[in-house]
Amino acid sequence: MNIGFTIGKFAPLHKGHQQLIEKGLSENDEFYILINDTNVTKIPLEIRANWLKELYPKAHVILGKNPPMQYGLDEESIKIQTDYLKSIFKDIPVTNFYSSEEYGKYVARDLNVNNIHVEKNIPICSTDIRKDPEYNRIYMNNSVFKDFKIYHSA
Repeated sequence: MNIGFTIGKFAPLHKGHQQLIEKGLSENDEFYILINDTNVTKIPLEIRANWLKELYPKAHVILGKNPPMQYGLDEESIKIQTDYLKSIFKDIPVTNFYSSEEYGKYVARDLNVNNIHVEKNIPICSTDIRKDPEYNRIYMNNSVFKDFKIYHSA
């Protein structure tokens, strides 16, 4: 049985994330999405999780309410992040990790799963959307954009 997962803040969820999630859903018997709380957006974790649940009802959405805030590709940061992921997925026999980022190989290594690198075919990132949501609205689902406008302008 193939069990895949991905992680993210989805702040906001955009078409690049969606491409990655859809690939994971199509290639696995089960697929998990860990959505982490963050201070980069005012959009509550539960609202961001609802986007995922509405768009991907077959995915298992896990809320990461107290994720580590230390990021980076140095070994200390990687260990902190992967120890956190091990604690989240300890009872789920995941086999594949989906990411379009360099850290994917470290997550796969430390969790002893396959690293499925998904090429970034959609030229957008959440940071760019947060900087100019109107210009980048074409990269967001309508319900995501609606919620984003409410919380981003607050």
